[in-house]
Amino acid sequence: MAKAASKNAKVKDLKASAEAKNWTKVIKAVRSPKTGAYTFKENIVHKEKIKEFLAQK
Repeated sequence: MAKAASKNAKVKDLKASAEAKNWTKVIKAVRSPKTGAYTFKENIVHKEKIKEFLAQK
């Protein structure tokens, strides 16, 4: 028989999933000065810091 999940584990999972919703994967196209080809810079950023990430050069 399988064990029932404890109440504490369920509460911890709910808090973790709520926190995870505040993070976003951001992909930014960056042009190489030498070749002119585009490369992509990926990062996982807090939703409040997205504009700062995209403003970086």
